[in-house]
Amino acid sequence: MTSHFTTLNNGQTIPAIGLGTWQSKPNEVARAVEHALKAGYRHIDCAWAYGNEKEVGEGLRASGVPREEVFITSKLWGTYHRRVEECLDQTLANLGTSYLDLYLVHWPIAMNPNGNHPVMPMRPNGNRDIDESWDLIYTWKGMEAMVKKGKVKAIGGSNFSQMILERILPTAEIIPAVNQLEIHLYNPQLELLDYLKSKQIVPQAYSPLGSTNSPLLTDESATEIAKKRGLKSTSDVLLGYLLAKDIIVLPKSVTPSRIESNLSGALEAYSVLTPEDIKILDGVAAGGKQKRFIMPPWGIDLGFDNWPAPTK
Repeated sequence: MTSHFTTLNNGQTIPAIGLGTWQSKPNEVARAVEHALKAGYRHIDCAWAYGNEKEVGEGLRASGVPREEVFITSKLWGTYHRRVEECLDQTLANLGTSYLDLYLVHWPIAMNPNGNHPVMPMRPNGNRDIDESWDLIYTWKGMEAMVKKGKVKAIGGSNFSQMILERILPTAEIIPAVNQLEIHLYNPQLELLDYLKSKQIVPQAYSPLGSTNSPLLTDESATEIAKKRGLKSTSDVLLGYLLAKDIIVLPKSVTPSRIESNLSGALEAYSVLTPEDIKILDGVAAGGKQKRFIMPPWGIDLGFDNWPAPTK
């Protein structure tokens, strides 16, 4: 069982289903990565801030799958916007690889590199310690330099709104290949998806099944379509729906059976969902179900719809 592929704007191919590793405990993630690769996954989504890349690397090696057959993504953390290569080098060392297939800016927010915490520096008033003197266009130049050095094949954004993209695109030498976002049945971001398509930026969905104990898994519309199409579970519909919209999905699990069913179920749903099904699913959020699960209190406006106004 292997995933189908999407082509990025640099001609690179990327498997459309990847294993997410956020909130996967170090002692669990190595086994999860090893199992996923043995089960047919060829795309692993990582990040410096997840704190588990060393164990992800162990899982990669234990799987026996050659490095060049696996698409590996990682992300630059906010305290390293002025030191892109330093953050990347830590990731490469932890994963045990000489290059990444894709490197993303985790959030379009630079944080104080000399603050009171290496990951999440805070101000005395409890707000996150944002590096307000730094311009994101220079972060992007740092990302472009990593492509030129051959340390990464492609670069992109994560949690980039249209407003943020329009800040970097005028001076960008390399157009972002990808934008990784919270996209799912209850947060479809339809307008942003149209914008990304117009710029040839491929969307990726993190938390495609929602959060822990997600209400998406019992959604009536998705459950009804699963039954109608003879699918095993509602989660198959949730993933297949996104694949049908040319969105790369990154379901996270450390449970072997769930890792396997996320891959096989997504591909099965992708093959049976009809345009009518997609239209019904596209309307679910607008019908009163709109909900984001991931909204860190950054204290600045990121330009997203359905995100509370920042409090200073």
